[in-house]
Amino acid sequence: MTANCGLCEDPVAGGYLCARDAMQLATRLEQLPELATELVDFLVPPRSGFGELVTARTAGPRSPINEDVLDELRDNRAGEIVHSWRVDVQRERWPHHSAPPPSGLAADCRWLAMELQWITTHYPPVGDLAREVRALEAELRSLVGDPVPRRQRLGTCVAVTDDAGTVCGAELSRLPGGPVRCRSCGCAYQGETDLLLLLHYQPTPAA
Repeated sequence: MTANCGLCEDPVAGGYLCARDAMQLATRLEQLPELATELVDFLVPPRSGFGELVTARTAGPRSPINEDVLDELRDNRAGEIVHSWRVDVQRERWPHHSAPPPSGLAADCRWLAMELQWITTHYPPVGDLAREVRALEAELRSLVGDPVPRRQRLGTCVAVTDDAGTVCGAELSRLPGGPVRCRSCGCAYQGETDLLLLLHYQPTPAA
């Protein structure tokens, strides 16, 4: 039975998350504790360097603490959210077990990663789990000055979808250096030749 991925809505043969999004979720679960650890290094904002232009905006006393980083460290938002997902997954898989006690972000991420095969196959809310983990990664990366790469728009899909010559026309995008695949018709553009043909057959803008 074919279903849709809970995150990107691409069709999947079984389970609730496509293989690509499952792989990205595993990567994010591995990286979240490292990003959270890096926050301590950004608690004190860098001071003005030699030769930096001083303006009315930068002049005067500055807070010695990065308040956004302090709020994240104090509230432990990432840790609380990830732990709540671990509690819910464990309740679904082993309903007779007691809830796991707080054990830290790294331990919760490691536990979810170890159970990921079961989660993607048997846990319907996995799309929401992946979405929240992705948002946490973006938030932590913004705090440490390492934003998530933005998707690149490549134009519209030029694949023919039926015998009548109908062109798909859906918007195509990808992460820098990533694969190009239409989410509407499933056409994959592989290699330099396919990308050149994609560029060549883009519709001409109206005058």
